[in-house]
Amino acid sequence: MAASLLFILLSVFPLLYALSSSFKQGTGLFSPQLWPAAPTLANYTGVFAEQPFAQNLLNSLLVASCVVALSLVLSLMAAWAFGRVQFRGRGVLLMLILSASMLPQVAVLSGMFELVRAFGLYDSLAALVFADLVLTLPFTVWVLVTFVRQLPRELEEAAAMDGVGVLTLVFRVFMPLLWPAMVATGLLAFIAAWNEFLFALTFTLSTEVRTVPVAIALISTASGFELPWGRLMAASVIVTLPLVVLVVVFQRRIVAGLSAGAVKG
Repeated sequence: MAASLLFILLSVFPLLYALSSSFKQGTGLFSPQLWPAAPTLANYTGVFAEQPFAQNLLNSLLVASCVVALSLVLSLMAAWAFGRVQFRGRGVLLMLILSASMLPQVAVLSGMFELVRAFGLYDSLAALVFADLVLTLPFTVWVLVTFVRQLPRELEEAAAMDGVGVLTLVFRVFMPLLWPAMVATGLLAFIAAWNEFLFALTFTLSTEVRTVPVAIALISTASGFELPWGRLMAASVIVTLPLVVLVVVFQRRIVAGLSAGAVKG
């Protein structure tokens, strides 16, 4: 019990500290008080007034949503092929997909930049969607393959006897049974795309195209010789709270999706 309370405290304290600091200004930022004596919303208004932070939030939402949609559709088709179709080299191809997720971003950065430039996607949200798929697809494919392999063969055989096509089989028969796994992997893919920084910093240049991680990193003061801790904390709280809400709302489906694949039945 004590260990659990300690773990919860260590996990929640950074968010509480950021929330507290976001309401402080000036010397109040160095006060040890958890709640400021004179709370202010100046940091929150300053974040939106000094840069197009609302547009940056919308950019992150659009990129993360597109990445989740594309990842789930592509990985569901790939999971059906790897989990239900017998073909030579299936295991090797799966290992190659898994190995792609083990490479650090910096290792593929130069190659991704050449691809983005060749396709004419530089400084656009499409470049970030394309790049973030590299991060999310290996994980979503591997998770969904585990679930697809556990689906009863009788469903596929009955659908084949009824003359059902591949797309109908995958999206009308298999997908309703995979909702817990889809929600879990989709949320994790959303978090990965929402927090992605290196690709977003490299493949975008315009302020209006930046996502929130890059926008937060570029927050500065008028003098340029101090760190605007208050606005940084306010921006961090704004970016973190939607993820916390999503996890709280879908926590049961996340647990069900990630644990169901561990038990065959």
